[in-house]
Amino acid sequence: MTEIKVKIPEDLKVEMDKLHHIDWSKVARDSIRKKITELSILNSIAQKSELTEEDAIELGRDINRGIHKRYKESYPDME
Repeated sequence: MTEIKVKIPEDLKVEMDKLHHIDWSKVARDSIRKKITELSILNSIAQKSELTEEDAIELGRDINRGIHKRYKESYPDME
């Protein structure tokens, strides 16, 4: 099995040490496996998409404008 080195902040290490019964290597493996699966699914969907990059950007902008409008209506005093 291949090993990888992961750097974590000291405060996270302190919290991990409190949970000494947890197999952190297994947690990392499972998380990596889950992320690979998610990205594989997204890649499969993207390959089938007929949207161009420009279409996707415009769609994102439309969504952002809609969210902005909704929040502006819900919270008119906030600018």
